[in-house]
Amino acid sequence: MEEKTNYEKDLASIRNLMERSVKVISLSGLAGVMAGLYALAAAVYVYFQVYLEQISRSRHYFDDNPEKIYHLLAVALITLLASVSTGLYFSHRKAKRVGTSLWNSSSKRMVINLIIPLVSGGAFVLIILMHGYIGLIAPACLLFYGLALINASQNLFDEIRYLGYLEIVLGIISSIFIGYGLIFWAVGFGVLHIVYGVLMYRKYDA
Repeated sequence: MEEKTNYEKDLASIRNLMERSVKVISLSGLAGVMAGLYALAAAVYVYFQVYLEQISRSRHYFDDNPEKIYHLLAVALITLLASVSTGLYFSHRKAKRVGTSLWNSSSKRMVINLIIPLVSGGAFVLIILMHGYIGLIAPACLLFYGLALINASQNLFDEIRYLGYLEIVLGIISSIFIGYGLIFWAVGFGVLHIVYGVLMYRKYDA
């Protein structure tokens, strides 16, 4: 009986080592929470300071105002940089705690798989913005972000894949309700990230 118990422990150890070798285990749930909070703060700021009143439920266009366009891009860039910086900080801290390297073969594959859909989506969003279809920006962001998460999920925990599915569904729904993009954007990048981050923290970090 004791030999069987030891055998099961050995198998569990081997399984754990194999999982650590193929998955990025240093990602922190706190990073997801903070990214969600940043996204919600950005959405609130845009709603009160930048969001165009001309956008209605039936309009796909908006008046060409370069100043407001640059303002929107600046807010998006600041939110992205804050989220990435915070994610790197918490991931580095967790990597030290679990005794692994933040930058290894698994994280390299994850970044490659993540960045291809994100760069493609970013280029597509810029083209949409150039043509004035601002109502489709939020759906495109959510769709490509969901695809990026699913594409990178093979080197991450399974919860990332489910988050990607939710982002895609939310992007499709938001493409139907043009004019409410900011709300869907806040839910997808804000609320879902916070919920995901809390679940990940309780399951893997706590």
